[in-house]
Amino acid sequence: MHLLVAFALLAVCPSFAFAVDPAVPEVRGESNVTRVWLSQSSPDARRVTISWQSTANEDSHVEVCATADGAGAVRAKTDEKVRHHTVEVTPPVEHGPWFYRVGGAGRLSPWIKARGVDADKFRAVVIADLGFAKQPWAEAVLREDPHLVLTAGDNVPQLHEGGKPADKDAVAAFERLIDLAPRLFESVPFLPVLGNHDREIRPRGPKPPAEPVYDVAATAFRRFFALPGNETFWHHDVPAFGVRLVALDLNHVQDFGTTWQTCSPFGVDSEQLAWYRATIEKSREPYVVTIYNEKHSVVRGLAGGAWTPLVRQSSAVVTGFGYFAERFTFEGTPFFNTSVSGRGDKYPDPKSEVLKSEDNLLLLTFRKDGPATARLTSLSGAVLDEVTLPRRQVDDGPSR
Repeated sequence: MHLLVAFALLAVCPSFAFAVDPAVPEVRGESNVTRVWLSQSSPDARRVTISWQSTANEDSHVEVCATADGAGAVRAKTDEKVRHHTVEVTPPVEHGPWFYRVGGAGRLSPWIKARGVDADKFRAVVIADLGFAKQPWAEAVLREDPHLVLTAGDNVPQLHEGGKPADKDAVAAFERLIDLAPRLFESVPFLPVLGNHDREIRPRGPKPPAEPVYDVAATAFRRFFALPGNETFWHHDVPAFGVRLVALDLNHVQDFGTTWQTCSPFGVDSEQLAWYRATIEKSREPYVVTIYNEKHSVVRGLAGGAWTPLVRQSSAVVTGFGYFAERFTFEGTPFFNTSVSGRGDKYPDPKSEVLKSEDNLLLLTFRKDGPATARLTSLSGAVLDEVTLPRRQVDDGPSR
């Protein structure tokens, strides 16, 4: 797609009023940008959301181009003064890397290279328990050369610090997460899934206290990350490869109804179950991956078993609940546990086929011509398990 045509499709957050200007301004002085990360707030993978923070309130400038020298760059800007900036763009090329820079008031960051997508395959890495990693994990993720990074919960250890309760909108823990792997987060879109620790605003303690320990609404998480849907449970589609990724808000379900409650309701009449049922029933993609942060056997028993026939319609189901690597098959559907902190106690599913104490990640590969695969890999690069994902039997009607 021609660069100028691509930016005719530029999309931004509703609060932003952007003007598109083909002129590239002179960059004066150092930018105020402190951290940058990519995500995808649209359900459609053809758009990318650029987020960044600045040291002071300022307007938002984004330039995107197809080459590292900035030739032909197009600029979008808003005059609203903010410190947390979020802009959604259509990349200027359909396949391969592209480049962008961000900032405000004429002071822009250096050009940053985005990984982009390939024409023949789509690679997504799922990681979990980043908040409890005992060794660096970012280089292992980059080694897999992913087009997208997802998590299966517990991205940070907690929101509170020093034993003092945190405000519900305190984002410092997520800022530290981005600072752990700037090269990864600024080049590859990141779609995290919620765990209980991602909303822990005060220490848990030995028994439920008078005040809620967790912010069920996940205010800080939703404020910091730009995600699809309501950002607690959502789906994201990769149409070119027939893939739908579905995130659920399921974690520590045994604490529901107490001040230890962490997740959204999941009962028979819950909004979340109704949404998941509609999402699965309307999915026409040959591959659907469901991700959450709860024990698989527990999910199978939720709401009197109402979740089971829906989850089973996935091509793969992934959790980060346990600190180990696992794979088993339940009625034809492969289930995985992955964790970058994978050397904890193991509690295998009754149907477990692969169970290893290894810091690990899960690589999902979808090909234009050929089977889709899922591979559990240790952070040192050893292959722990690899299977072909089942292709769903669906009609050719469109997804809705």
